[in-house]
Amino acid sequence: MVRMLIHLRPFPTNYLSPRSLTICSSLSSSPTPQHKLWSGLDNWRNSPINDLRLWGPNGPLLPSSSSTSSTFHTLVSAAPSLADLGALVLSTSDPLSKSHISHLAFSRWRRENNLPVGSISNLPSSPSRPPKPLLVPTNEVPSPKETDLPLNAYMLHNLAHIELNAIDLAWDTVARFSPFFDGLGRKFFDDFAHVADDESRHFMWCSQRLAELGFKYGDMPANNLLMRECENTSNNVAARLAVIPLVQEARGLDAGPRLVKRLMGFGDHRTSKIVAKIAEEEIAHVAVGVDWFLSVCQKMNRAPCPTFKGTDKYDPSCATEADEGGNKQGDKEKLSAVYDRLTHLISMESENSSLERPAKSIE
Repeated sequence: MVRMLIHLRPFPTNYLSPRSLTICSSLSSSPTPQHKLWSGLDNWRNSPINDLRLWGPNGPLLPSSSSTSSTFHTLVSAAPSLADLGALVLSTSDPLSKSHISHLAFSRWRRENNLPVGSISNLPSSPSRPPKPLLVPTNEVPSPKETDLPLNAYMLHNLAHIELNAIDLAWDTVARFSPFFDGLGRKFFDDFAHVADDESRHFMWCSQRLAELGFKYGDMPANNLLMRECENTSNNVAARLAVIPLVQEARGLDAGPRLVKRLMGFGDHRTSKIVAKIAEEEIAHVAVGVDWFLSVCQKMNRAPCPTFKGTDKYDPSCATEADEGGNKQGDKEKLSAVYDRLTHLISMESENSSLERPAKSIE
């Protein structure tokens, strides 16, 4: 398992972040270039601040008036660095306030070119949480039949929970690894602050739609899986990138089309369009994780494949299973988990472009 980044060796300053996907076709020690990055990543990185935080009749919409308080603006304006802005978001327990502050924080970061990343060394292990939802083990999260929520609201609540956790995960990545600025560089922190802004917008859409259905976030218990993974990877940037974007968020890409299809079958086309848009935007988040995971592996002089497989202790689903013949390494398993996930990521680009087509066209 890769140890804490800073303890291995100082980052060489002459490495460039890879702009092509460098992955292993086997468990060899040297990486082999095989794919280019997802074609939309540069456009996402260079995109302007997105203020479309309301879901209108036909999709994302600007709010009719400012929905953020002067207190939020004051708090955000007073933070001396991006890392401090991240800590401010993480210390905010109210979900809607967290979302508003997250957007203001990223907006300030983008507009003030001289704002430093800064450095925070004593960050709490967990972000502030609201009293509800009650957080329980995954196997204790109630099924739809065990709650008062209809199926569409139940699924939307689960998605809102994921998006709220994702805000904290992205800002935790910014603040917690800020001491490694010299090795990671400014673009790393810009990317994850950008991810946090997207996630805060997604939560606002989910929250709005839940209210339209007569419910709110916190109306049912939820799991603490993502934040547990955050704590488990708090001292290891390579593991954080492998477990969160390459495993957890990649699973979201898998689930997106199925969730859209179920919502359309339920007759809730408005919620299905929100979910489709969120799934489309999540592609960039996985691509960002892939790019930085490979960059970190390169700077540490580590092959991506065994480094990724070293995160098995955090994610049991990565463990190798015996094939039908009883061998530990079937043909598919000889390909690294990184290769499989990146190949799937590329295929999802075209799949997600058709998420809003009739349900019969969604696999």
